[in-house]
Amino acid sequence: MTPVQAQQQPAAQPVPTVQPPPSARPVPSQLELSKLLWSTIAAVDHANQSGNYSVLRDISAQTFQINFNPARLTEIFAGLRNLNIDLSNALLVPPTYYEAPTMISNDVFRVRGVFQLRPISIGFDVYYQWEQGRWKLFGVDLQPQQMIEAQPAP
Repeated sequence: MTPVQAQQQPAAQPVPTVQPPPSARPVPSQLELSKLLWSTIAAVDHANQSGNYSVLRDISAQTFQINFNPARLTEIFAGLRNLNIDLSNALLVPPTYYEAPTMISNDVFRVRGVFQLRPISIGFDVYYQWEQGRWKLFGVDLQPQQMIEAQPAP
């Protein structure tokens, strides 16, 4: 093919790809939701062990960062930290949900449940916000809970 013929050939058009718009918020699958929770637990556990809440804050949604500086997070988690509960044990078990995750606004969902551990379970009430193309921590409440043993039937 001569250069003149090449110029006369129509250029190959790229095949368009179908991609969701950047603002589309995928609903987390069961595994993705568990990974979000485990990641949150690990971040709080590391912060409790080190006394440094900067990373927990830095990986969270912007609103969380604005509302909670590391010193405030140190205060908030003092009770849990002082109980010396090893939160990393929650990484070994699947979460049990009290209810299905609930969208509380256009870009925030809430998930509540428990990591059933012995002798102390970890209850969670966590919020995630869609930001920069992924779900980020928006709010977290972790509470130790006594395991209730099932009583034998009479």
